[in-house]
Amino acid sequence: MRRPEELGFWERIYLPAIVRGLFVTGKRFWRNLLGHVLQQMGFDGGSPSVTIQYPDAQMNYGEGYRGAHRLTLKDDGAVNCTACFLCATACPARCINIEAGEHPDNAVEKYPVRYEIDTLRCIYCGYCVEACPCDAIRMDTAVHPGVPGYSRIDFIEDKAKLMGRSRVIENEGRAALMKDHVEQSAGDQPRSAPDSS
Repeated sequence: MRRPEELGFWERIYLPAIVRGLFVTGKRFWRNLLGHVLQQMGFDGGSPSVTIQYPDAQMNYGEGYRGAHRLTLKDDGAVNCTACFLCATACPARCINIEAGEHPDNAVEKYPVRYEIDTLRCIYCGYCVEACPCDAIRMDTAVHPGVPGYSRIDFIEDKAKLMGRSRVIENEGRAALMKDHVEQSAGDQPRSAPDSS
């Protein structure tokens, strides 16, 4: 292995590297500023950096985007989850808490009495989705994580909220879910999905 050569005077004080970095930053700043000004005046300003004016305009997320979680539902409206704890076991952040209980129907062994995801701890890796054997949890809502409140308890999503996202997607589509998210971010109250857990 070759040892690094002795640094010269100019390399030790890092002045040339700092000047080069400032030059790149300044060049991009003036190019974007001039491009936006020319576009506002009606000229073709080239291709400056694009800023999406959220919430007035939203970015369209692709199919592979890992958005907020949701629990899928059976045809009768019950949760698909069998409380097998595989999602909680696969989660590297340990943000999923499940409390299992016996299902009233003898054909179903157990179901989640309590299912919570702490979104402050979640890293949105998707391991919970891949570990689930019955496709009970998904991250295909196309809704990015928001700020639901100002205390830690506000960031814990319970079973009713996770099931509610599935109901909204099933009845009204993803666009309605994003609309709810934007309204909540703007300070309005989102409409609540009917709860039949």
